[in-house]
Amino acid sequence: MLQDLDYGRLENEFRNIYPSDEDIVVCFKGNMALIHRTESNELRLPSYKEVLTWAEVNNWENWNENKTQYVFRLQDVNYFIWWGEGGEPADPSYVYETTMTLRQLTSKNIAFGIMTAWHLFDWYRSNRFCGRCGAKTNHDAKERMMRCPECNNMIFPKIAPSVIVAVTHGDRLLLSKYANRNYTRYGMIAGFTEIGETVEETVSREVMEEVGLKVKNIRYYKTQPWGVTGGLLLGYYCDLDGDDETVTLDQEELAMAEFYPRNALPAEDDGISLTREMLRVFQEGKEPR
Repeated sequence: MLQDLDYGRLENEFRNIYPSDEDIVVCFKGNMALIHRTESNELRLPSYKEVLTWAEVNNWENWNENKTQYVFRLQDVNYFIWWGEGGEPADPSYVYETTMTLRQLTSKNIAFGIMTAWHLFDWYRSNRFCGRCGAKTNHDAKERMMRCPECNNMIFPKIAPSVIVAVTHGDRLLLSKYANRNYTRYGMIAGFTEIGETVEETVSREVMEEVGLKVKNIRYYKTQPWGVTGGLLLGYYCDLDGDDETVTLDQEELAMAEFYPRNALPAEDDGISLTREMLRVFQEGKEPR
């Protein structure tokens, strides 16, 4: 999956440090990241030295006097985010692309870094002011937290748990497609956990809401951090409760949902998403029982 690095690990412990010239700075404009694509479709991110030069020349927007914020260390490289909406680069080989288009294997490690940096950038951007009293917040010097100097409100990064559900019926797997979205590939039942419910209850509720089916034997598989939505995906397999595969489709959420045999699934593992890995595991007959 996307977070399975070629080597090393994501060192996400908070550090109050300043960038060196060669450290990476991930720059965002809206929901787009500033990247350079090589002829072989590999991704490259700009260095602090490059970004600082571009920002001075083109007068980039900035929300903090420090201009950048350390977010994590990935494969022995420090990653920072530009603390503001990114401006135009002086190097025309760099362009802004939406974070969802970066789901690709050629530079999987960098794509994971961008998506994770986006999670924190979006949180910083949304919490520059206190939601309780409206005062401007300050970044805490000891931990990853925004603190209000007026009412002492402490704001930590938010992670939204959600489920990916593989509904099985013997050697058949339920696949679906979203309605009214740009993403048109096959997927599985999915949804966010609501207040006051267990994740297993989320599985049952989402399946009933989206396709009108009851399930049983709910069993956990694996998780995946998904920075694009600020979420943590939890993968579950479950069995259809009964023999009736008749789907009652929630047409606001889904365009279709249908059971497919194990040996004729119309999709393959893309090496990136939890959904596709779960599909492959079922295809190989290795799903948890």
